[in-house]
Amino acid sequence: MTPSTVIFDFDGTLVKTREASWRLFQRTNAEFDLGVDRPEDFYALFRRNFFTALDEICSGDPARMEGVRAHFLQLLRDEYCPDLVPGMADVIHKLAGSCTLVLCSSNTMESVRRTLERHDLACCFAHAFTGDLEPDKAASIRTFLADPGYSMRRLCEPEYTEEYRAGPPQRGEEVVLVTDTIGDVEEAIRCGIRAVGVVWGMHTAEELLAAGAEFVAIWPQELITHLLDDPTGAVTCSVARTVRTVVAAPAPLDLARRAAASRRDQRVSAAAALAHGTNGHGCGCETCATTAPAGPAVDPVLREAVARMVNGNGNGKH
Repeated sequence: MTPSTVIFDFDGTLVKTREASWRLFQRTNAEFDLGVDRPEDFYALFRRNFFTALDEICSGDPARMEGVRAHFLQLLRDEYCPDLVPGMADVIHKLAGSCTLVLCSSNTMESVRRTLERHDLACCFAHAFTGDLEPDKAASIRTFLADPGYSMRRLCEPEYTEEYRAGPPQRGEEVVLVTDTIGDVEEAIRCGIRAVGVVWGMHTAEELLAAGAEFVAIWPQELITHLLDDPTGAVTCSVARTVRTVVAAPAPLDLARRAAASRRDQRVSAAAALAHGTNGHGCGCETCATTAPAGPAVDPVLREAVARMVNGNGNGKH
């Protein structure tokens, strides 16, 4: 069944995050001596809610917890700008025409906006719930589900559609979370919505399926075939519908034909001008009362030789 809403995780799902986020977290780790010294230890924090796992490393010290969070989030705001997963832009444009798209991330609003605007995707999403607003993704999902007005979508343009869902909140089977982490899958299930995994992020297909994902995509395009009942007939967003006119370069044969036609036109024009002159127009005769243009200078020796040949003097005849 085509969902009414698709909620996308950001890091590891839409963007390539493993190395980019680890590089920044190393600085937070060094600043607070957290003991998360290997990339694998960092990735393991995402097996559940990232901020909950981070707080436990701080041994429940409120001041330390706040300092660690603030330090890492500030690095994300200032410096985080990862590349988009190849193919995900096309997936977003395809789904935007059929579903409300929502973003739910542990990252900051600034870094999410900066990245999505760089790839011209920001207005494809109707709403964005980020970690600096609400660290608990399950709470953000429940907030979305509780208000039918959140179902209004965008077709990758700033304006929201005129559609408004009046009545009860969306049912769990109408909403799906797409993510790369075990923790997100478990939170989706606790909220009563569907979960779909992707293999190009933090955790493996086996781990995501074991956590409760209904499906795990190997390629981004599989999200379209799995989520849409009729992928080929689905309406695409306004960006995807935009027709870009490409003017093809003329073929070599066309160029040759154009050159030949140009030379032919030049010959015809020259012949017409000659005929025009011999009919008494512009030739310098009394009828035209004009002066003929001066021709090129002729060598007098050559003129005399030609005259002797014409008069028969060049071969001894008289």
